[in-house]
Amino acid sequence: MLINCVAYQNGTKLADIPVSAISEYIALPGTFVWVALQDATPEELAEMKHEFGLHELAVEDAQHGHQRPKIEEYGASLFAVLHLVEMVPGEPMVLNVGEVDVFAATNYVLSVRNRSQKGFLGVRERCEREPELLRNGSGFVLYALMDAIVDRYFPILDEFETELELIEKDIFTRTAARANIERLYDLKGRVMVLKHAVAPLLEGVSRLHGGRVPIICIGVQDYFRDVMDHLARINSLIDNIRDTIGTAIQVNLAMTTIEESEVTKRLAAWAAIFGVSTSLAGIWGMNFEYMPELKWKYGYFVALGSIVLACSFLAWRFRKARWL
Repeated sequence: MLINCVAYQNGTKLADIPVSAISEYIALPGTFVWVALQDATPEELAEMKHEFGLHELAVEDAQHGHQRPKIEEYGASLFAVLHLVEMVPGEPMVLNVGEVDVFAATNYVLSVRNRSQKGFLGVRERCEREPELLRNGSGFVLYALMDAIVDRYFPILDEFETELELIEKDIFTRTAARANIERLYDLKGRVMVLKHAVAPLLEGVSRLHGGRVPIICIGVQDYFRDVMDHLARINSLIDNIRDTIGTAIQVNLAMTTIEESEVTKRLAAWAAIFGVSTSLAGIWGMNFEYMPELKWKYGYFVALGSIVLACSFLAWRFRKARWL
């Protein structure tokens, strides 16, 4: 579905144009065309391939979708794949992973957004508010799209950190260990989704601001360095969260082991107490004819008293040792 098709010249908007007029405008000096598609059909991509002269391998990747984040050069053009990671409204524990495929050259930018409801109208408005930067052409538009996508990762990281803090508190409030571990592993899975969106992109963006940069990025290398800094920061935060999750899992297991040890000690203490009483009762309960104090009228009370005293002494010792 076509969202926008706009021509720009020397940093200012010329006009909204029909797709059929694209080839005419990209031939004008100092002019580039910015086209945005959502969930593009094969027919729409074929039309864009014809108008812009897109590389067939890049178009094939855009048609198939579900690509790993990357930035590839095809002659004087770039093809970038970025993941849109979004929290599902009403379901903060669920992430939706969309994809943006960006084709860029000196005279055009084509963005194809798939499996995502959140658009980039704000990016277009930002670019048009800064005509002095938009004069850099499609390279600045590519930066603005990347910057908007990367900035959307930060609120998700904040949600991950908040959720992790809540789980850590529950670990020490004796919440069910199994539930905590399930929550930690679920969080770890969502963190890895974001990791898979960020880590591959680091390598691609690094080629846009240092060394031999593509021609469309000349003049905006500093802006791509800013994107690189944001990605490096996000990647570092993700690694910290993963390490904290691993530590939390170990702590949760350790707390479970400690609780089981406490239960084992209590059971052992009670077993010892009942063992003494059982042994004393068993001795006096033997059916031998000749036993000391067998016919003594106070023998029963002395036996019960001995059992009570022995059990009381053991209970006192176990409490002192904090086994009970």
